[in-house]
Amino acid sequence: MRDQKSKIKIIENKSEIGAGTRGSSLGIDALKVASLKSNSSYFFRYKSIVLENYNHLLFEQVKFPKAKRIEKVIDVFNIVANEVSSQLLKNNFPIILSGDHSSAGGTIAGIKKAYPGKRLGVVWIDAHADLHSPYTSPTGNLHGMSLATALNSNNEKHRVQEIDSATNELWDKLKSVGNISPKINARDLVYVGLRSTEEPEDYFISNNEIKNINVETIRRNGAESAANDILDYLSKCDIIYISFDVDSMDCDLISYGTGTPVQNGLTDQEASSLINHLLIDKRTNCLEIVEINPCLDNKQNKMAETSFRILESATSIIEKRG
Repeated sequence: MRDQKSKIKIIENKSEIGAGTRGSSLGIDALKVASLKSNSSYFFRYKSIVLENYNHLLFEQVKFPKAKRIEKVIDVFNIVANEVSSQLLKNNFPIILSGDHSSAGGTIAGIKKAYPGKRLGVVWIDAHADLHSPYTSPTGNLHGMSLATALNSNNEKHRVQEIDSATNELWDKLKSVGNISPKINARDLVYVGLRSTEEPEDYFISNNEIKNINVETIRRNGAESAANDILDYLSKCDIIYISFDVDSMDCDLISYGTGTPVQNGLTDQEASSLINHLLIDKRTNCLEIVEINPCLDNKQNKMAETSFRILESATSIIEKRG
């Protein structure tokens, strides 16, 4: 019988070229510092697979301002997708530790590449919707477009700008990574903690009736109840992916150590409990943690320390599943 611990594979993806602020590439090392501070052997027990990144592009001029560095985000998507797919096909559980949230689109592509015939549910624990496209984004940062790539959405009916043909061609290429598009249905997406959106995203969410479990609901009914609600809602999905952006947590309670902090978020206990209850369901086969930025932390390394406790607790649940 395979050693339970060998089923967990840590994938380090330090890419931050999709973000608007610098420093999320350091989030993984900040997690390792947090593990040392807590005298944990986590990163000794679970050896990491380190992916190639293109962060050197941050020093070069942006060629496509409405989809910044998209030409290399495509490469990041492919690299992440290939590794995630490979691990899933080996019956391993990939835990992806990422810099910015853009490459979650690559993770979704990897899951669908491994299981093209299976219906994928996505639990997006995040203050932000990440539903923009180059037609709607006020910044051009790809970390705000990752779900749009998975949904094959341009949201053109609510466009705020036009894009040139070269950007459009690259955008189509990004959406088609893995040769499956769309990769998920809007009905199979659940937001948790969403509270900072722009009008085009609000339009898409409303028009597609995308489920959002807000912070107040979790606070009132508890994280376990929210998890049960999510699992029931996704009952027709064959597999489930959890994408945990640390800005889903309350920046005043935890820290401002993330690229786009938002007040009135989850507590660390609520986030951890929610993730753990979702992981008990064996359909959940992939977890990603993103956007830890120690450069912005107003409490030394508090965000990474908090996130490491959540990571360690989640890992213990996966181990127990067998």
